Amino acid sequence: MVEYTETENIDDSDELYEHHRIVVDRNQALLRVDKFLMDRLPNVTRNKLQSAIKSESVQVNHKPVKVSYKVKPQDVITITLAEPPRDTDVIPEDIPLTILYEDEELLLVNKAAGMVVHPAYNNWSGTLVNALKYYLQNLPTHRNGESRPGLVHRIDKDTSGLLVIAKTDYSMAYLAKQFFDHSIERTYYALVWGVPKQLSGTITGHVGRSAKDRRVMSVYPDGGYGKHAVTHYKVLRSFKHVSLVQCNLETGRTHQIRAHMKYLGHPLFSDATYGGDSILSGMPNGSYKTFVENAFKLMPRQALHAKSLGFKHPVTKEFMQYDSELPQDFKAVLEKWELYEEQLEM
Repeated sequence: MVEYTETENIDDSDELYEHHRIVVDRNQALLRVDKFLMDRLPNVTRNKLQSAIKSESVQVNHKPVKVSYKVKPQDVITITLAEPPRDTDVIPEDIPLTILYEDEELLLVNKAAGMVVHPAYNNWSGTLVNALKYYLQNLPTHRNGESRPGLVHRIDKDTSGLLVIAKTDYSMAYLAKQFFDHSIERTYYALVWGVPKQLSGTITGHVGRSAKDRRVMSVYPDGGYGKHAVTHYKVLRSFKHVSLVQCNLETGRTHQIRAHMKYLGHPLFSDATYGGDSILSGMPNGSYKTFVENAFKLMPRQALHAKSLGFKHPVTKEFMQYDSELPQDFKAVLEKWELYEEQLEM
């Protein structure tokens, strides 16, 4: 008997995975867990299931089991599976990648702003998946004519920064489990309008699609709609009208930082989707207006960068921490605001 099966929608989360919960029927005969799950999850390969079991992404009664475990009546089985974008028709493209680290299990990519992570409507080419499929085609993950670039999370098109990519089924499952358990450390830098009254704090509020505009995510503090979302923030520096803020994600929802900072009253600088492409602090006229408009031209995207990423390596089990520099447009805008502040103090 399947009590319920819940599948995370990749459009509603930055983490890409499927989650299932199965209660074994009272009359179930003893059967190996991988064979049992093959019958319940027909679209999942046996290799993928076995990798998930080995990486402890399959648990029975809240405990990891071995492939040889035999399910018993009334066992409660939970499964977390990495779910890569469907790449059947993805064309490999020779697109340069900035790779900060690579081994046989994974690679770490510093994505440029403007690059879509995976193909979708109006973006069937030029994506990170197209680039990864080309880059990985001569590696062990290219099997039986099919390449499966291992995305387990994503960032928005116009957000720059770090993404970890799995190169084996086992690493896909192991990394997906860490994202599901919220044990991945993710730090973002954001430039926001204004200066928060509390220079550090935690924003908690469900994030879900806006009823007025499906492209925009709204915050539902009462939790009646959307998905649980938690962002920890700290102001690193303020420039009177804008602030550089460090955000650490406890959860990973679509547009989480952008929606949470707007909810706090401080939309991201130059974020057209959430109103940050207008002057929200200071008088919108004269030389100041010209200054801000020039700053928008320097960075015609939301001022958000996935700066660091920390996770446990799938094989060595060593905790790995990687950091990236701010991209040039982000640096240029910060320098412009710093110079503006200095001129005010003269």
